Amino acid sequence: MNCFEDLEWRGLIKDISSEEIKNKLNNESVTFYIGTDPTADSMHIGHFSSFLIATRLAKYGHKPILLVGGATGLIGDPKPSAERQMITREQVEANVEGLTKQASEIFGFEVVNNYDWIKDINTIDFLRDYGKFINVNYMLDKDIISRRLESGITFCEFAYTILQGLDFVTLYENKGVTLEVAGSDQWGNITTGIELARKKLGVELYGMTMPLVLDNRGVKFGKTEGNALWLDKNKTSSYELYQYLINSDDTVVIDYLKKLTFLTKEDIENIEKEHNECPEKRIAQKKLAEEVITFLHGKDEYLKAVNISECLFSGNISKLSASDVKTGLKEVPTFKIESSVTLLDLLVDNKICSSKREARELISGNSISINGNKITDLDYVINKDIAIDNEIVVIRRGKKKYYIGIYEK
Repeated sequence: MNCFEDLEWRGLIKDISSEEIKNKLNNESVTFYIGTDPTADSMHIGHFSSFLIATRLAKYGHKPILLVGGATGLIGDPKPSAERQMITREQVEANVEGLTKQASEIFGFEVVNNYDWIKDINTIDFLRDYGKFINVNYMLDKDIISRRLESGITFCEFAYTILQGLDFVTLYENKGVTLEVAGSDQWGNITTGIELARKKLGVELYGMTMPLVLDNRGVKFGKTEGNALWLDKNKTSSYELYQYLINSDDTVVIDYLKKLTFLTKEDIENIEKEHNECPEKRIAQKKLAEEVITFLHGKDEYLKAVNISECLFSGNISKLSASDVKTGLKEVPTFKIESSVTLLDLLVDNKICSSKREARELISGNSISINGNKITDLDYVINKDIAIDNEIVVIRRGKKKYYIGIYEK
């Protein structure tokens, strides 16, 4: 397959501004850019497919530039339903720093910040040099703007599309960028840049969008939607990412393999065949988790996530470190343990059991585990010596209810 055919097979092409793009991607070396506004200090999995296309195109000999919108982030891209909440300049600057570092480390490409060229443009120059070339009727036809006309849209949001067009023109003039790549929700902004370049400079620039990556409910990943899986392992651990990917629905997992990995068409088709024959083995999900986590965080983090998952599933808690336990059982109820305490008192005092009678019944019935070990001794004492790394005590009631007791160091 050539470059464009590969992107099409993976489902990574939504819109193109010209058929000439196919020839350019297949036969030329194109300098292109892809951008994100700094609404957070980390990208999430919704960005991953879009930014991964930069790596795919680089493998075909094209040159990517990653843009972080330090200026446009101060304004905010219009949302379909309401005005986006503005964030402070200080937060934008911190987010720009985090995203720039992350983009450089993960993808390794040149990163630019549009604040560097927008900050010195005054209002008169903006209107004369850029606003003059974009017709209001043209802007009103933009889907995201037309959808907001009834409820109302501020001039600040209305002008956003011109700022993004300004970026495209500036990168063409200073970096030789001729193609913008983005998610499908950015099509209106891309075409504004193409229009601005045509009218202001008399040149033809190009745009290409990708379908947004959706979860199994058909909802895009993102901070606004409340389902963000962050690429920063300190915000979403490798284990949490592993759990999400390993539990991907069968209806979307092959699509994820195409869009989120560099596995070949032959590899993916073989995995799909094996997966369909034995879906209970979750072959596709396991390969997805391995490829994504290894790319983002490295092989060691992937193996660590697998180990935590297997130990928790088997109940072999004692093989985990205190740090691993905190990662794997991040959402379970947690309480402090001050000193040695009987298991009966621990269960009742921390509301794991409603009474000592219930606690005795559960212990005698083999339903209480401490650090993965079944405890049937009614006189069992919890102390620091039995804690994992002298810090963590994991209590499991029945098969699924976990609690964590923590000794302060």
